[in-house]
Amino acid sequence: MLYNVIRVLITPFLYMYMLVNKEKKEFFYKRIKQNLDILKKEKYIWVHCSSVGEVNLSEALVKKILSERKERILLTVMTDTGMGTAKEKYKNNERVDILYFPLDDKNVIKNILERIEMKILILIETEIWPNLITECHKNGKVIVVNGRISDRSFGRYEKLSFYLRGVFKDVDGFYMQSKLDSERIIKIGADENRVETLGNLKFDIDLERFDEKTKEELKKFLGVHGRKVFTAGSTRTGENEIILQVFKKLTNTILILVPRHIERVPVIEELIKKEGLTYKKYNKIDSDNFEKTDIILVDKIGVLRKLYSIADIAFVGGTLVDIGGHSLLEPLFYGKTPIFGPYLQNVKDISKEVLNKNIGYKVENVDEFLEAVNQIERNSDMYKKNIEVFFEENNRTADKILEKIDKLLELED
Repeated sequence: MLYNVIRVLITPFLYMYMLVNKEKKEFFYKRIKQNLDILKKEKYIWVHCSSVGEVNLSEALVKKILSERKERILLTVMTDTGMGTAKEKYKNNERVDILYFPLDDKNVIKNILERIEMKILILIETEIWPNLITECHKNGKVIVVNGRISDRSFGRYEKLSFYLRGVFKDVDGFYMQSKLDSERIIKIGADENRVETLGNLKFDIDLERFDEKTKEELKKFLGVHGRKVFTAGSTRTGENEIILQVFKKLTNTILILVPRHIERVPVIEELIKKEGLTYKKYNKIDSDNFEKTDIILVDKIGVLRKLYSIADIAFVGGTLVDIGGHSLLEPLFYGKTPIFGPYLQNVKDISKEVLNKNIGYKVENVDEFLEAVNQIERNSDMYKKNIEVFFEENNRTADKILEKIDKLLELED
């Protein structure tokens, strides 16, 4: 295969490079010369992830496999950060073995496969490694899960479609995130009969649900009294001041302020007092003797999701200051359109999808925040419908993937 000829030709240059670069030498050594003795001669499902993001999004699927199937898991990762994350997640699970990905080295891959009974290889997102795919196909099934083809990647892959078509013959299923991803993988060489759109694992969440009675009881407990509910969740230092300025310009609204760290409550109390607003701390609420107040300052852990469920206005913190953002999916799960700031490095992919689907609002200042509130109120039915479609597209993604795995392995057996 041309691919392996090229690998052989560049290998001497890599070795010369490693002689002068200790960091790269360590990188290659960890992956090519790693100890494989942790592997057992048992049935395995091999899950390959690139880095931290893929390790995180595959967690729900890995846990489902562990709970519903008997095979061990071999988890391979490319990066050091991915390795650290994987070890931390599965440190207490003796059925999960973790290795560095051996850089598509054919000999190391063969060595791994000789040591285990591999049933299926699961490539998270679109990790196209020809030797890995070819060798694993000789031993079991191969599938791509949560597959995606970015705009940038699509152009490169199209130029290689003459080659990829042959590699893709060894892939038994392409389970893509969206219809566009499915169309693109077919264009670059996948058999359309093996391609399905199953949704995105990142958005496949199932949180605690609250019935209408529970929500009405919560509103009564908080003293909402017919006002709109503005839930500001996971707020960080520097954001509370902005939130208070926004709140002061709203009418007939109660603010539920939920700081990320409750030890900041005394500082936030002082900010509220300086603005001349009234407040009550969550843990001090006495529903039998509760005077109407402007703000509920939450000094209790574990109640944010319930508070999002009753929100008319939902803000996600860590985004108006350079923290990187907290969960945008939590308010969305409860049908609420999240408002968030420009600092989104921790939720980069999700925030991009939220904005593309028109189910969230990014703001940078008080005026933009107020405009977002007005837009959401005016177009509430549209946002609600868009959110419903979003979750329908990604509902039960992990379950659907597991069903595909079960079916493929039943056919093999």
